[in-house]
Amino acid sequence: MVKKQPPKKQPPSKKPPPPSPDAPPPIDPQSLKHQQRILTLFSDAFNPVLSSDSFAAVLQSIKQALFNRDFAAAFGSEENLQTYAARWSPTRALCYASVFKDISQHMDDIAQDEPTSVENPSSDAHSRKIIKMLSIGGCAAEHVALASHLHQTHSSGRLALLDAAPWANVVALLQEHVTSPPPLSRYASASIKAANTPLLERGQLSAVFSQNDVLDLDKEALRELLGEEPLTVTLLFTLNELYANGGIGKTTKFLKLLGEIIPDRSLLLVMDSPGSYSEAAVGKEKKRYPMQWLLDHTLVDPVVASRAYEWEKLESHDSMWFRLPDGLSYPIQLENMRYQMHLYQRRSTSPAEQIYSKRGA
Repeated sequence: MVKKQPPKKQPPSKKPPPPSPDAPPPIDPQSLKHQQRILTLFSDAFNPVLSSDSFAAVLQSIKQALFNRDFAAAFGSEENLQTYAARWSPTRALCYASVFKDISQHMDDIAQDEPTSVENPSSDAHSRKIIKMLSIGGCAAEHVALASHLHQTHSSGRLALLDAAPWANVVALLQEHVTSPPPLSRYASASIKAANTPLLERGQLSAVFSQNDVLDLDKEALRELLGEEPLTVTLLFTLNELYANGGIGKTTKFLKLLGEIIPDRSLLLVMDSPGSYSEAAVGKEKKRYPMQWLLDHTLVDPVVASRAYEWEKLESHDSMWFRLPDGLSYPIQLENMRYQMHLYQRRSTSPAEQIYSKRGA
């Protein structure tokens, strides 16, 4: 009689280690290719400054000026502006584009249909949406991020950029690269040359720059920038600077004016550094308040908010990471970035304004 042996115990299966929090998320090849195209656009546009022998010295002088909060020195020359854009805008552009993708349904909901071209009725222009955006306190990163989003969604865009620094030449430079085929080697094959197309068609994105401090704009000047149709207004790494440099009072007054005159159903997207990096001092005792608390206190606190309209908070994240995936290349090292993000939508509570808004929708 054969004695049965007890079954052998199988060694416990080893679970794969959890992914490191610092590891970049997996990304599909097509998205990786597109992100590399955006980085290449920046390296092509700013190649003269990136390859300059003085790049490191200029970058250090900008860092020192920013540390001293001497913004006139930091952004006072064309070389400084291009150096700043070449160094810090690429990662931000990729990050902003990823956020635009995440909120694209909200942006589409307020977008206008582009009319069919009379000159070319067979074109597909009628199938495109027009995304309108006003970016306050930003230029290069917001410009390319929106161009990236339009490329991926086959939309058109109308972008107004507002900043106190003289970014006009940088905007023109980037607009030229966004709407022109990337430069190729003269040894490129015929097939590569034939496939070499610009990120956007000419006319797909209009970009207009205005040099002004938003806290100094009166109602009519701000109304002209906003227009009459719903749009997305962005304050990307800008609002905390407004609180810190312009003061709580002026910034609160601006936010209330924005809510008063912005077209109904418009979006307000705020991104900034997370946590204690975004705090503002209030009063003689310099008590510090988080930027997000000040923002919510102004926009959605029922005691403070206007009765003619309300801001609905659609999304809010205290701390998020944008991590650069492996496989991207750029002439200098780029870093991941952490941010907070808040998305609001303006909704009228006035019957007369609601009727007007429905007619314009």
